[in-house]
Amino acid sequence: MPTHTLIRSVILSIFLLTGCLVTGSVTIAAENWTSYRGPANQGDVGNVELPLKWSESENIVWKTPLEGKAWSSPVIWGDRIYVTSASEDGTQLWAECLDRNSGKGVWKKQLRQVVAPQYCHPFNSYASPSPVIEEGRLYVSFGSPFNACLDTSNGNVLWERTDFVCNHFRGAGSSPFLYKDLLILNFDGADRQYVVAMDKRTGKTVWETKRSVNFKDADAAGQVDREGDLRKAFSTPVLVEVNGKPVLISLGSMALYAYNPDDGKEIWRVELIGSHSGSPRPVIGHGLVYSPMGMGRELWAVRPDGQGVVTDTHVVWKYNRAVPSRASILLVGDLIFMVDDGGVAACVDAKTGKEQWRQRIGGNFSASPIHANGKVYFFSQEGKTTVIEASPTYKELAGNTLDDGLMASPAVYDQTLFLRTKTHMYRIETKR
Repeated sequence: MPTHTLIRSVILSIFLLTGCLVTGSVTIAAENWTSYRGPANQGDVGNVELPLKWSESENIVWKTPLEGKAWSSPVIWGDRIYVTSASEDGTQLWAECLDRNSGKGVWKKQLRQVVAPQYCHPFNSYASPSPVIEEGRLYVSFGSPFNACLDTSNGNVLWERTDFVCNHFRGAGSSPFLYKDLLILNFDGADRQYVVAMDKRTGKTVWETKRSVNFKDADAAGQVDREGDLRKAFSTPVLVEVNGKPVLISLGSMALYAYNPDDGKEIWRVELIGSHSGSPRPVIGHGLVYSPMGMGRELWAVRPDGQGVVTDTHVVWKYNRAVPSRASILLVGDLIFMVDDGGVAACVDAKTGKEQWRQRIGGNFSASPIHANGKVYFFSQEGKTTVIEASPTYKELAGNTLDDGLMASPAVYDQTLFLRTKTHMYRIETKR
């Protein structure tokens, strides 16, 4: 077995405990940053000591300009960093590879020219879904216009799909997810809402499951925007293990779903009829699934051992203040940290939902936070990173500002932080 594959297998075995969900926070930092929330999909890099302070003139190893408009996050494999990008008008889609040590370009691959791009809201980009990587293969998504597997050495397309039907309406946002030999992706559009699993080796569809929530109930209540907004969602799946079996957790519009990842059959769902969902990715721990519901209206803690519609029986607690609709939440030990879209951060007890503190830190937020060695990092659209202590008492440790805004979630390799702003990629590292 290749070394990188062995490392990932060991990490996965730590997180997916037989008969229950992950308990507690991540304690091991992997070598490779394989998705936009890291190799465990939780945004926790454990006890790694990341830089505390930086600026345009401090602790910047290199800064590389990036073309286009793209909110997708970087992924890292060995000495290479990979990003996807698009022209602002959505007609050009590409991927590129940078050298992790120098920041210099290794290759840049034009992937597709889109003759008539769908409408994308100016706040979004045509390259918002983040790639996912494994040894030798980079899986990219731009929503329905283009999905592909690339050779990491040169960017050559190994297979591609351009036949998925989905009116993203405001632009795509859901990122692909790897499970065994499957590449799984949410499609929650104004016209169609479904989850699809492709054979990662060929790109062929293995299963496709339609979202089962009854949108007509919301129609009858007069709550649905006729243009389709309330059918939209932008989240990315995550895998948990319940009673010794893998379960795919997927946030769609008006419902949080659990599927059998091998065949796509729905196991359970909890519903919040009348409100569509945002971008946060669910997190797991303490025998619960934690997910923002309804465009930041509430954070729900859900027991994952149900069958059917379990809204009335399996929601353990709800929290309705400072809940994000864009940035994912962060579980560190017994505490959940989050920051809402308008810059109000909060900490709640993961077991009870009781608020520990709530604090306005300022700015606007889309990028997901990370935890490293007792510190939580929040990244604002204005380019400021607020670092706080990961504790039940609010304590700010640092505020670091770059020239441009942060829409993409960060990547970590060893003791180095990689930040993609609207215009550049940075390598940030404490000078030794």
